[in-house]
Amino acid sequence: QVQLVESGPGLVEASQTLALTCTVSGGSLTAYPYYWAWIRQPPGQDLEWMGGIRYDGDTDYSPPLRSRTSISRDTSKNQFTLHLNSLTPEDTAVYYCARADGLRTLPHDYGLWGQGTQVTVSS
Repeated sequence: QVQLVESGPGLVEASQTLALTCTVSGGSLTAYPYYWAWIRQPPGQDLEWMGGIRYDGDTDYSPPLRSRTSISRDTSKNQFTLHLNSLTPEDTAVYYCARADGLRTLPHDYGLWGQGTQVTVSS
């Protein structure tokens, strides 16, 4: 059974860089055809796909966030990481990692999710 668990700081200051890690168990980040993404939900708003990394290591980013986002992976630890820089209070959200059967940009197309982690950006 594949499980995803997010980890990272719950509170960060504006202008800093957020680093979140998703640890995957029961399955491999390199397994075809899976796609591993970061999705967030600000309070009172819809889910927002941020970007992801393919089984072969290629990455994709949401255009509005592309300049501030980086996604990487450590296959030896079976983890993938989100870096989001130049934080503002508008980046306050619950952040999820998730898996789909290929590149998907609609959050509801993801069938496997972590439990989510709350990140608050203080001004």
